[in-house]
Amino acid sequence: MKDTLIGELRTAYDAQLRDVAPPGGSARVETDGPLTRVVGWHRGFVTGPRDLGLCGAELDTLIERQRAFYAARGEAVEWKTRAHDLPADLIDRLTAAGFVAEDSETVLIGHSADLAADPVLPDGVTLRRVTARSDLQRIAAMESVVWGEDRGWLAEDLAARVENTPENIVVLVAEARTEVVCAAWLVFKDGVDFGGLWGGSTVKEWRGQGIYRAMVAHRAQLAAARDVPYVYVDASADSAPILTRLGLHAVTTTTPYVWSP
Repeated sequence: MKDTLIGELRTAYDAQLRDVAPPGGSARVETDGPLTRVVGWHRGFVTGPRDLGLCGAELDTLIERQRAFYAARGEAVEWKTRAHDLPADLIDRLTAAGFVAEDSETVLIGHSADLAADPVLPDGVTLRRVTARSDLQRIAAMESVVWGEDRGWLAEDLAARVENTPENIVVLVAEARTEVVCAAWLVFKDGVDFGGLWGGSTVKEWRGQGIYRAMVAHRAQLAAARDVPYVYVDASADSAPILTRLGLHAVTTTTPYVWSP
């Protein structure tokens, strides 16, 4: 029974979530053969259908073309792969072309109605929706600390999304007085049965107190209110066990392969 459910969820994922949500600002989405790519983001991004429909020399040529395209722009590029992608030797060919794997994540999907609940937060912590650039900059600063890398680009990306498609993004912060202790956002796409759960980063000192769980519950609540039946997330090794306990189902894994000029 569970295998059947996971198979159904994976099929829906492949049918609806192999594209990319429109990025913010001056970034644009274009296609090259079976691929969809983002140009003008903080780094290039490439994704495609489950089966690229190419093999051997044709696939190598497609990979080389992406590398050359972003090299001409002086940009790194991430090629998003999934564990059940075809052809089976895609990873080997990306690696041979100089793409390097970053950390894998688990793709989890859940029914929004089953996950929806009023958020329960620790004493002194409040949850609010934000749109002001100053708040988005605070989120980027917090995310930079949590992940140990410069995520200043995130403020601009979120601001552009809020400006361009305010109806399709909800950015949330959990605050303890004036400190942002957790941030997360929910992204919709017109005509798609899934809401994307992104962000979900919590300051180390505030972990284990239910804030992340509250963020998931509230975003599922918002998705259910919009009649979007599913929510999904690419979960880190830390987050995946929490989300599984909440009732989301692992359908595959995803690994970014990155080439840098």
